[in-house]
Amino acid sequence: MPQLRDSGNSGPGASVPFSPQFEGFARIFGVETEYGVSVTGATRPIEAGQVAMTMFRPIVSRSRSTNTYLSNGSRLYLDVGSHPEYATAEARDPLDALAQDLAGELVMRRLAVQAQERLRDAGSGEGARVHVFKNNADSAGHSFGCHENYLVRRFVSLEQVEHELLPFLITRQLYTGAGRVTDEGFEITQRADYLDEAVSSATTRSRPMVNTRDEPHADPEEFRRLHVIIGDSNRSQWATWMKLAVTHLVLCAIEDAARQGRPSGFESFALADAGDANRAVSRDLTCRTARLRLADGRELGALDIQRGYLHIIERFMADRREPMNDALPHDTAEHILDEWRHVLDLLESGQRASLADRIDWAAKLRLFDALQARHAGKIPQSKLEQLDMDYHDIVNGTLYDSLLRRGAMTRLLGDDDARQALSEPPDDTRAALRGRFVAAALAAGAQFSCDWTRLTLTSPEHREVVILDPFANDPAPEYRQLLSAL
Repeated sequence: MPQLRDSGNSGPGASVPFSPQFEGFARIFGVETEYGVSVTGATRPIEAGQVAMTMFRPIVSRSRSTNTYLSNGSRLYLDVGSHPEYATAEARDPLDALAQDLAGELVMRRLAVQAQERLRDAGSGEGARVHVFKNNADSAGHSFGCHENYLVRRFVSLEQVEHELLPFLITRQLYTGAGRVTDEGFEITQRADYLDEAVSSATTRSRPMVNTRDEPHADPEEFRRLHVIIGDSNRSQWATWMKLAVTHLVLCAIEDAARQGRPSGFESFALADAGDANRAVSRDLTCRTARLRLADGRELGALDIQRGYLHIIERFMADRREPMNDALPHDTAEHILDEWRHVLDLLESGQRASLADRIDWAAKLRLFDALQARHAGKIPQSKLEQLDMDYHDIVNGTLYDSLLRRGAMTRLLGDDDARQALSEPPDDTRAALRGRFVAAALAAGAQFSCDWTRLTLTSPEHREVVILDPFANDPAPEYRQLLSAL
């Protein structure tokens, strides 16, 4: 029976039920990816800001803004620091979120190729090449993000997020880190050296691992939006899927414990210093050497902490398999658990090379080690840095695409899936309503605007519809009237 809440709008003593999704394990997933841009081979210097604005010229022409929504329900905009950013449409399953993320790569690649032609036509030389990097750091030391969004129940406190979720997020980078060549050597993660705080509401003056700004994009009495900043941008499909899927399992256990008013068990892994732990995990290529100090004075390795979370989830799922599976339209909780257990087993036994087909940092390190062995260790760091950037270049890079063609990287979705996600939003969230509205408005040549919870038609007549429930995909009467106005 859904809980009841007081409603000041329904008269004295009246109550309205929470939504059906509030009681279960259903979740909304989203990924926001900031891209780095640059130009090589041009006959004149071209700043990143000019490249980004050239990329967004078609968007400004269409929308009179560098901020717009697409017919697949996603958001496309130019972020601070001339970083093109793509935010996926709402998804109810990590696989759908992965498809939307891959669609974002296609959007950015298309814009970059068009910009490349414009720059060449404008006299920058036939050799001018636009590079768009799906990574988190450039050669000048600037960092940009890949943010994960999870809809969580409002009764989960921010204190629980800090003490119960953060140790998991820091140590999961053993299998979700993108890897990076630094002046001090190779590291597992791209973001560890740039994150200042554990939890904060800021995103620019400081870089927290989890952002606490309260923007639920849903009913604020029921949900909050957990905004995770600590993760890397992944090229590996498996890593993108894995970080969303396993985090979902952990959140389910945290939510259930908060709902029942009991400890989750994760509080025993609270860290003494999240920043120190994050950097220690990133620098330990063995995955087994670094010891992380806990708040209670104990020391554990990153794999020990991951094993601890895994064991709690195994026990948690013992009598909840059916509702856990019901929450995932295209996957099962058992499959996610099996993948999680398998990757920890391989890392624990030192079989890093066996994971190079699915973990980005392991794929890079396998390549770098092979090159060093072939050239007697004489590969200069500048060459490794170049290969590192090429791995993340979604426009003119060759390294990652070569690995895909040779079957050296695991694929969960094919090119057709990405192209379908480019034109079609997930059909089981409100993104379906937003995407249909955007497509209809564009076809009619109407002026419109959107945000995550609102659709606005500004011309030929002004109409507005609020779509607060992210799980709702059925058109309400006012939505039908909005489309009729087109």
